[in-house]
Amino acid sequence: MQQRNERLKRIKDHPEVSVLIIGAGINGIGTFRDLALQGVDVLLVDRKDYCSGASAASSHMVHGGIRYLENGEFRLVGEAVQERNRLIENAPHLVKPLPTTFPIFKWFSGLLNAPLKFLGLLDRPSERGAVVIKLGMVLYDYYTRKQKTVPKHVFRNTQESLELFPALNPEILFTGTYYDGAMPSPERIAIEVLQDGLAANPRAIALNYTSVVSAQGDTVTLKDELTGERYPIQPKVVVNAAGPWIDLVNQNMGKQTEFISGTKGSHLILDHPELRQAIGDHEFFFENMDGRIVLIFPLADKVMIGTSDIRIEDPDEAVITEAEVDYFFEMIGRVFPGIHVSRSQIVYTFSGVRPLQHTEAGRTGQISRDHVVETIEPGEGLNFPVLSLIGGKWTSFRAFSEIATDKILEHLGTGRKSTTENLPIGGSKGYPKTESEKELFFNKLLESYPVTRLRLEDLFNTHGTRTETLLDTFDAEASNMLETTPAISVGEIKFILEEEDVVHLDDLLLRRTMLGKLGKVTPDGLREIAQVCQDWLGWSDEETRQEVDRFTKLLRHEHKMNFNAFIGG
Repeated sequence: MQQRNERLKRIKDHPEVSVLIIGAGINGIGTFRDLALQGVDVLLVDRKDYCSGASAASSHMVHGGIRYLENGEFRLVGEAVQERNRLIENAPHLVKPLPTTFPIFKWFSGLLNAPLKFLGLLDRPSERGAVVIKLGMVLYDYYTRKQKTVPKHVFRNTQESLELFPALNPEILFTGTYYDGAMPSPERIAIEVLQDGLAANPRAIALNYTSVVSAQGDTVTLKDELTGERYPIQPKVVVNAAGPWIDLVNQNMGKQTEFISGTKGSHLILDHPELRQAIGDHEFFFENMDGRIVLIFPLADKVMIGTSDIRIEDPDEAVITEAEVDYFFEMIGRVFPGIHVSRSQIVYTFSGVRPLQHTEAGRTGQISRDHVVETIEPGEGLNFPVLSLIGGKWTSFRAFSEIATDKILEHLGTGRKSTTENLPIGGSKGYPKTESEKELFFNKLLESYPVTRLRLEDLFNTHGTRTETLLDTFDAEASNMLETTPAISVGEIKFILEEEDVVHLDDLLLRRTMLGKLGKVTPDGLREIAQVCQDWLGWSDEETRQEVDRFTKLLRHEHKMNFNAFIGG
């Protein structure tokens, strides 16, 4: 990949660009890739790192939204189920089928939820019973009947459920298991989609840590957040994909909008072997007594718990609260009453804001998760249109990006050349489709490079077929594991630093890898990883010290992790 400073020089030397996309979450990145594939010269910027805002705070699920059926959002569910299947097929190294189990404590509760909501007589969630959940799962299977990417749902009685999940609350009447998709590392999907866009079109440029300062006439003024330098560009179309910050970005460009009603979703990750064993490879998608949907998710060898749904005004203030932690712990106790959880088992927390369509009233769970493009036509100080991408879900980013791209192409007076429907993402290109094909691929690499089978499996699960490029570039270093952090090698870190626009330690530890999220970074490990970065990126001793300090402060303030051992360690 061309280095960031080279791309920055290109845009300074040639500031005219057809499309400027503001916001490098998954909707912005997806639209960037689609436009690049259509041959459009496009610039993508984000004031922070790629996929570091709302898109980094997802529940790690690729799902059709079974609960949206109750709100009558049948089009959204149908689209999301199809897009879920496409992601499983287009990114098989990063998205896997996920058995999702629903513990059920009542028979008929919730039967009138949907009609009462439709009539405006119900504005609060309530617990659903077996009949409602069964109907929902039948409908869910109907939407996916043609693609057959995942199995159909299964219903179990109390005895069958307890045989499969012995730690489950014996008061359950049934469990129902349906399939969605798991994306353990959403940020890696975003990075690989971004790389595909860059590779598809030499006129496509992406810059992280670049913000929008102002806009007037034909010009948008950008700021390099690393140096403070400001420079102008002249776009024909601006796309505001800033998620929960959409209204703030429009305000910076002189436009007052009220497009977003943000709700905060928080999660925590536990190092809890007993709970991890209790759920197996199933996600438990559970309805608490207040009707809120919460989840217990298998994330590598850890367990992720989420999610809340709380209105919030300022997306920069989204952090988990003690009340949310208490709520999650209470919920776990209802599903698995014999399993004790404590704050000492938390290895990471994160919060983000869903960029939902603006609405004044109603419960947060009732706000639509659908997507829409709002267009501000040229005029009143700006000579270009601004298209704001509002709402959306991780699952349906490709479909939303396609809608946005088609609207942008209309403004540019050109047409679509290709579709992304069946386009492999990143390391899924040339992905082996059968076990025998996988064995052939593995045997070739095992014969050619000094790598063990176990290490190859780890690399393949992260980088897919790009593993071959990694091994070809760094050879023995790809298996030279860090002394303090044996989950990663020197070669893999260097490959990521070279290819994936790492600027700060948190880019590497929280978004290019899962080391930070899974609690695998010790004080000594942080120093060793920082040293690899210093050697490869040319940091000074002072810059390296600042990066270690930045990372520890980030964990403490944004992720509420008290890692005092890092400080001055």
